[in-house]
Amino acid sequence: MADVKEILANKRILLEAYLTDLARGKGTLLQEAMSYTLSNGGKRLRPSLFLLTADLYAKDSENLLPFAAGLEMIHTYSLIHDDLPAMDNDDYRRGKPSNHKVYGEGQAILAGDALLSEAFYLMASLKATEPAERVLAALSYAADYAGLGGMVYGQSLDLLGADKAQTAEALKKIHYYKTGALLSLSFVCGAILGGAPQRDVDALDRFGRSLGLAFQIADDILDHEGTFAELGKPIGSDEANDKTTYISLLGLAGAQKAGKQAIAEANGEIASLSVDSVVLRDLGQVILNRKK
Repeated sequence: MADVKEILANKRILLEAYLTDLARGKGTLLQEAMSYTLSNGGKRLRPSLFLLTADLYAKDSENLLPFAAGLEMIHTYSLIHDDLPAMDNDDYRRGKPSNHKVYGEGQAILAGDALLSEAFYLMASLKATEPAERVLAALSYAADYAGLGGMVYGQSLDLLGADKAQTAEALKKIHYYKTGALLSLSFVCGAILGGAPQRDVDALDRFGRSLGLAFQIADDILDHEGTFAELGKPIGSDEANDKTTYISLLGLAGAQKAGKQAIAEANGEIASLSVDSVVLRDLGQVILNRKK
């Protein structure tokens, strides 16, 4: 487990330096609003997982930093929009006022829109250095999993069910798309750009979806027993809003058991990868034991 934590920490350092260089010399209000949330820390988990996966297939992942940055921009745009009053109505993100509390709702919406567009611009820039068919395949997955085939569809399901009691199966479907899709995307695109065989890409897709479920379960547990200092946002908001979570459905012990089961299912999906998957198998415990 220590090894995967160290790898992710090193990937995060690389990405932070790249994102800092991107932000230099930009001075419009829109760019400031984009940078406000993009530069406000975070785990950088998705781009780090992307870089880690590319490395498994003997690819120098530093050359892929534009794509990694694009993945983080997609995630960041989703956070800006999630915090809006029409969505989750959260006033804080990572210990600081949410984007719309600083720049207003209109600019926050536009900052999210611009981050999404900039993400695809950066990711497509790899066509100058990487095989075009790999870049195109990765972009196709990104467009699908960030939108109707993944995150945005999951958010829509979440909104539609916000004032209704959810079954365990319905909740799983929401997070299969809302959370699992972008995690899957990190593994899938890292594998594609690293030159992995399609059967590995498919296995990593399934792996990411199951890992995403475990990630969401851990999120619900943190919302139940974490602190503002740890999470950088108000805790207990789901419970206060009578929103169905894995805690409300299964209780703490049941949610913890479900998280372990999701990790076991995820690891089963990568048992036959063409590369050594030990570093991936350690990811589950990192996710379940995280404190923020």
